[in-house]
Amino acid sequence: MKKIVLTFGLISGFILALMMVITIPLYRSGKLDFDQGAIVGYTTMVVASLLIFFGIRTFRENSGGSITFGKAFLTGLLICVVAALVYVAAWEVIYFKFAPDFYEKYATHMAEKMRAKGAPEAAIAAKQKQMKDFEAMYKNPLVNAAVTFLEPLPVGLIVTLISAAILRKKTARR
Repeated sequence: MKKIVLTFGLISGFILALMMVITIPLYRSGKLDFDQGAIVGYTTMVVASLLIFFGIRTFRENSGGSITFGKAFLTGLLICVVAALVYVAAWEVIYFKFAPDFYEKYATHMAEKMRAKGAPEAAIAAKQKQMKDFEAMYKNPLVNAAVTFLEPLPVGLIVTLISAAILRKKTARR
């Protein structure tokens, strides 16, 4: 199981990391805004999470063609965790070395978006303060890593649950 989890988890994580490496320069150049980036990011998370399905299926086939829901879920969860750890490692390097102003630019984007929708200045100021507080908290690498780890996790867990349900297969009785 270890080889399958590492193989599929690392490939999934590499896809997630590659997405960040490609999109961060696009943010910085203004060719991609934060709303478009969220769509690209979560679409990439879904695509990368499909490797969970293939990892569980590979494990099932290597285990004599049968797998319980629990074993399938555990396999998928471990693949998801490996992928999320690669994602976190990539983001930590990108954020602290190449894009330390990311949240400052994101806060500016949020304020502009609120102004465009006609939000009152008091609401915009409150949102900017909230973003500044989060930015200060995010400067801590442990907090940064924890929050980043949680980003791909819901998508991976949903794909894991669906995959485990679809791929579970009991051995045939004789």
